[in-house]
Amino acid sequence: MFNSITGIIREKLPQKLYIETNGVEWDINVPESSLAKLPETGNSAKVYVWLQHTDALLNLYGFADEADRTLFFELLKVDGVGPKGALKIMGSVSSTELIRILDEGDVDLLQKVPGVGKKTAAKMLLQLKGKLTLDDNAARPVRKADAVPYADVVNGLCDMGYERHAAEDAVKKVASVLENDEAFKNLSANDKEQSVFRRALMELA
Repeated sequence: MFNSITGIIREKLPQKLYIETNGVEWDINVPESSLAKLPETGNSAKVYVWLQHTDALLNLYGFADEADRTLFFELLKVDGVGPKGALKIMGSVSSTELIRILDEGDVDLLQKVPGVGKKTAAKMLLQLKGKLTLDDNAARPVRKADAVPYADVVNGLCDMGYERHAAEDAVKKVASVLENDEAFKNLSANDKEQSVFRRALMELA
């Protein structure tokens, strides 16, 4: 699955971007925060993407940098915040401000963010409060806790259409079992990933 698309920006609309590459024009949903960072129409740009793939639809979401995409993924973990809701939130408040609000547990201020009601604010605090920080090197929202093991495996499962939190849980569960297996310990890093990937798929089935 692709990680990014590089091409010529043909049109920028509210939460929407049309970018052409090799004769194909892509229709990409983009938060306003990312749109503001991208070049004007007619210029070349690289857009980091995520494909929402379900039985009923295919939607492509794009971001100006990996930091925006990471925050988007974190918001998707919150029950009730879908892709469209995450885009609306990201277009209304910066990553730094959102993390500050979450860390302070300011539910009243959080409810003022467009797309966030009382129930959603409570769920966001429960899921994300105290768990995000900004990477000093890239101002990237990351988990304060230990990184999820086998992140590439998780990303691969997400590219296949699995929800990120479900993929992370499956990978953590499988990895915790395999790490105690002597045969697994002797595998190469690539073979370990392949083994975790296969077992995680079975776990998610």
